[in-house]
This record gives sequence, C-alpha cells and structure tokens, in this order.
Amino acid sequence: MIATVQGSMRERLIEAASELFYAQGLRAVSVDKVIDRAGTTKVTFYRHFQSKDDLIVAYLESRAEQERNGVDAAIAHGDGDVDASLRLMAEHTGKAACEPGFRGCPFINAAAEYPDPDSPVRKVVDAHRAWWTSAFERLVAPLGLADPTAIADDLMLLRDGIMVAGYLGDPSNVAASFLRSCQAVLHCAARADAR
Repeated sequence: MIATVQGSMRERLIEAASELFYAQGLRAVSVDKVIDRAGTTKVTFYRHFQSKDDLIVAYLESRAEQERNGVDAAIAHGDGDVDASLRLMAEHTGKAACEPGFRGCPFINAAAEYPDPDSPVRKVVDAHRAWWTSAFERLVAPLGLADPTAIADDLMLLRDGIMVAGYLGDPSNVAASFLRSCQAVLHCAARADAR
C-alpha cells in the first residue's frame, strides 16, 4: 500500500512537472511551482527527487518513453511498409502540432536550456536523439538502402524540422510537408543506390 502511494506521488510530481516544464520552460519553473501543482510538500518532493535536475531527467525520460512507444507502434503498424509508417508518424505529429499549447520538441527545448553536454539533462536528450536515429534506421531497413545511417540522419533532421515548424510556423501544413520531405529523401536514396 505504501509503495503504491509513494509511486503515485512520484507520478503526480512528474505529471505536474510535465505540464509546467513543457508550457513554461525548464528553468522558469521552480520546485515550489511543481510542489503546488502536485498538491504536496517539499519534504515529499525531496523523498522522490534529490534535486530539480533529477525531476527534469524523470520528466524527459517519461516523455521519451511516450515517444518511443508511439514510434515503435507506427513502425510495427507499417509492418515493413515504410510509407505507411511515415504517414502515421506525420499524421500524429501534425495533429499534436495543431493542439493548443504545442511548443515543439521537449528535447530540443531542453537542449537549448541545458547546453552543457555533460549535464544529466543533456545526456537524456542525447540518448533519446540517438534512439530516434536508430528507430529511423529500423524503419528504413526493409528498403535495403546502401547507407541507412545517412538516411536516418536525414530523417532525424526532418523530424527536428517538423517539431520546430509546428511550433513556429503554420501547424496545419507540417504533416504533409514532413511526409513529402521524407518521401523525397527516400526516393533520392533509392535512385542513388540504383546507379
């Protein structure tokens, strides 16, 4: 029973932090704001997290898990049909970009606020970006392209672009633009391999 209560309080703190960090920025949100949003005390907060950076790491790890589950599901849904998987990813991101409060990629945002590559926050960001690249490699594997790592890097660049464009540009256009751009990258790679 106590473990369930403690687990749920940890989850409440992460959920409160997620809402605040994403909407207002990592450095702008104090521990006190998170504590108030979660409806708890400082003592309880520090039972679960030694520092604000530990909470930020937990927030990013939670967001990473959500993204990974979604991307893995899109790849599995496509079952080797790369275009079907990309369509699903584009639709999902395009829909998210049109929701009120969309502020782009939480990992790009975190990297902007934590430039030190040795900080625990940046290590989570870097690990997640490496995961994304490997996911794109898995995605394009059925195509048998000569350099799937380079293609994955290109797709990662496009993924970064859709997240920034969804926040700063017209979010209604990002899904179609992302899909067209990904298809163009894959088409060019296939043509280059055919030569």
